[in-house]
Amino acid sequence: MLDAKNWDWDTGQRMISDMNQWQSKFNWIEEPQISQDGEKIAAIANDSEGEFNVCVNDDTWEHSFEKIWYLRFSPDCRLTALVSEDEEWTVAVDGTPWENRYDYVWNTMFDSNGKNIAVSIQQDMEYGMALNDNCWRNTYGNMTNMALSPCGGKTASVVQNISITEGDIDKFQKGIYTVAEDGTPWDMNFVNIWKVVFSPEAERIAAEIRLDLYDYTIAVNGTPWDKTFNCVWEPVFHPLNESIVAPVMIDGKWTMAQDGNLIWDKRFVQLWQQMFSPDGSKLAAIVAPKYGKWTVAVNGRPWSILFNELLTDLVFSPDGQKIAAVGKNNEKSTVAVEGVAWKKLFDRVWKPVFSPEGNHVAVKVNIGEKYTIAMDDRLWEHECDILWDPVFSPDGNKILLRAVENGKYTRYVIHINELLS
Repeated sequence: MLDAKNWDWDTGQRMISDMNQWQSKFNWIEEPQISQDGEKIAAIANDSEGEFNVCVNDDTWEHSFEKIWYLRFSPDCRLTALVSEDEEWTVAVDGTPWENRYDYVWNTMFDSNGKNIAVSIQQDMEYGMALNDNCWRNTYGNMTNMALSPCGGKTASVVQNISITEGDIDKFQKGIYTVAEDGTPWDMNFVNIWKVVFSPEAERIAAEIRLDLYDYTIAVNGTPWDKTFNCVWEPVFHPLNESIVAPVMIDGKWTMAQDGNLIWDKRFVQLWQQMFSPDGSKLAAIVAPKYGKWTVAVNGRPWSILFNELLTDLVFSPDGQKIAAVGKNNEKSTVAVEGVAWKKLFDRVWKPVFSPEGNHVAVKVNIGEKYTIAMDDRLWEHECDILWDPVFSPDGNKILLRAVENGKYTRYVIHINELLS
């Protein structure tokens, strides 16, 4: 979770960097990245052939690298990148590389507070994961669906545990995939495994699996549910009691199961992306009551509003009393809060952000070639070339906006009344 109490919340605007000056310093720069607190803007910059650096607020890292990619700020505002030296790859944090080197690294992940960093690694055509510069002891010939636990102490992924030759269908159908936790595989193998999910305290791992050609279910720490289904989607842990829910298909329709037992009486054409409220009392999901018609169901009961193209980015308010999502009708997007859509329409809308008390919703939106912020169906007066998601102050009275206009990156802190006026 973000700890924003110590950020600068004085109202006003402050230009952090004139990025137009970067153009004269480097051959070219890549897409900028921004820190959560808005104090830093950074981009990968090319100095010369085979020489790259990172520019942060007009300054560069002390060392350059042969290649740099996947520049990302962690939730605690450290700057990370995947870097190459002497044709070996590793992770650099604020310019300092990890000690271990690999043939390749990718997929940087952070835990909720940003203190732990994990990546996927390849070495000598074998795959594994590294957490805070410590690599798995066991590596595998195939690896997908990597995960980092919410508290950051554990890693996991789907791995191929049994080697097969091309066309060895019999062995494949007996199961060649399992889940490796910190490199140690489950005892049981499966035909297929998809999304891997940690429980809040990382004591359990759940994954959607295929037992054979026809039967799907959820496995928990390597043990499948007793019941099987025509298909399943990604499991989700309850935030308090660690029970598990997953969308399941029965006779061509979807409903919700908890620990293998059906808990919703309604059936849907599609059902996925379920989410618990913070206290676990509500379970919401994106559903299709009819083919091509999308809405939100809460504890199995769908909203009356329907969207004919898309519904995504479901989010609960911090108190769990409200739900917002992004819906799209006839090539235009908007925000729906508690089943009521905003009147304003946009070319694109990003994930809604609730204020701490849940009484305001703000989003980044795209109108034509420009970007701005909408809050409670009202628009910020500025149109920006680049814009990032809004962040509410801990007391909910102010909002942090991070924007690039005419090449200048500016950090705005404004009172929410300015957006509501």
